[in-house]
Amino acid sequence: MANPELPVPDGLVLRPFRGIRFTVDDLAGVTSPPYDLIDEAGVRELLDTHPNNVVRLILPGSDRHRYAEARATLHEWLSSGVLAADDRPALYVYEQSGPGILQRGLIGDVGLAGPESNIILPHEDVMPGPVADRLALMSTTEANLEPIFLLYDGAGGATTRLVDRIAASRPPLAETETSDGLRHRLWAVTDAGELASIDADLRPRQALIADGHHRYATYLELQREHRTATGGEEAGSDGVTGTAGTGGTPGSASSAGSVSPSSVPAGPVPVEPGPWDFGLALLVDSTAYPPNLKAIHRVVPGLPPEEALTKARGSWRVQEHPDLAEGLAALEKTTGPAYLLAGGDLVHLLSDPDLDQLEHAMPPGRSAGWRALNTSVLAEFLLPKVWGTDDDERSVHIVHHDPEAAVRLARTCGGTAVLLRPLAVDDVLAVAAQGERVPRKSTSFGPKPRTGLVLRLLTDMEASGSGTPVPAGDPAP
Repeated sequence: MANPELPVPDGLVLRPFRGIRFTVDDLAGVTSPPYDLIDEAGVRELLDTHPNNVVRLILPGSDRHRYAEARATLHEWLSSGVLAADDRPALYVYEQSGPGILQRGLIGDVGLAGPESNIILPHEDVMPGPVADRLALMSTTEANLEPIFLLYDGAGGATTRLVDRIAASRPPLAETETSDGLRHRLWAVTDAGELASIDADLRPRQALIADGHHRYATYLELQREHRTATGGEEAGSDGVTGTAGTGGTPGSASSAGSVSPSSVPAGPVPVEPGPWDFGLALLVDSTAYPPNLKAIHRVVPGLPPEEALTKARGSWRVQEHPDLAEGLAALEKTTGPAYLLAGGDLVHLLSDPDLDQLEHAMPPGRSAGWRALNTSVLAEFLLPKVWGTDDDERSVHIVHHDPEAAVRLARTCGGTAVLLRPLAVDDVLAVAAQGERVPRKSTSFGPKPRTGLVLRLLTDMEASGSGTPVPAGDPAP
């Protein structure tokens, strides 16, 4: 069957939904970091913390039945009341705070739009393995179990003012403090006037995917699969008639942007948006709450540091440092592409690459900004040309933020840790605005939303022993 026409929102749409939340007293004990920040030891630690930790849903195991087990666990927790649906559809104000950290945003259903629409911009490429994994999990559980993280330029608009006012003046719906020292608070926004104000403020804006590229790619694939299976004919789960280019106006029983029959252009019949045309997202105003951008380090297993250095000397300046702290300080002072290699007794700084070799290695047609990124130079020159290693998930391990953890992993696998400086936020935004994408795992924006505070179901499901159904993607009454 040919792909049907997909509904395209006419702007940045964040729709209210009936959130699924844990009812347990120990809220910190049932939440977790995002799935791609949890290693095997972290999974065991979270499971030991609480038997109902959300890691049982987002990382359900390693055998071929794991996705079905996640679905069964989700159903069991809904039936037993461990998880329950909120009474009314809402957008959720979400605050994270701690030493030197304050971030506020809104959790809701974001209207899906491909990059060609210039509404939601990706800045990283995705790998097929993680997309296939998340696709199997989401399609089997029929749920969005953790939000992606979006940034937008709010310019002090109505949404940002409302978010701040709610956080400052209303008692939270839920709050907890996690082991990393962050305090998490949540408020439900259900007032029709407030929802309409948010909708009007957000529609003209544009968002950047800060974290969750693989999950957003999965949202789009689920949308395509569902539309293909249904032939593109689906009413919203709320029974409201929508039009292509709208996401339904929060707080209203009719769609925004409705037009008279005489003004409808000739062409395909508009596609009505349904729950699969949205995805769970946290949206943060980056002007009010600038993100913290951290580095993502690499480990090349099976490449001893001595061999890595020998191969690098013909195209890089190499400086030796006695320990990791001194090496990291030297890396911080560099400009241009530079990397700290570790894993042996000493650490070595690579800087000032041979410009002729670098120019020959970089792909044509890329912008100067993209070619200057340290992750671009790593992916196109250092790894494949100097070391003969592909930058893929099988050949190169990823370590978020922690250089010491990267060095430990390198020593364990007989490899080399490649430590990077974080990219600059403005550089990432500039690349994304030109329609380009930085290499995989180039950025780690934070603080990331805590997984398990709010979940979203994509289909009707029994939410409690009372037999109350959960309408997926229901608009506010």
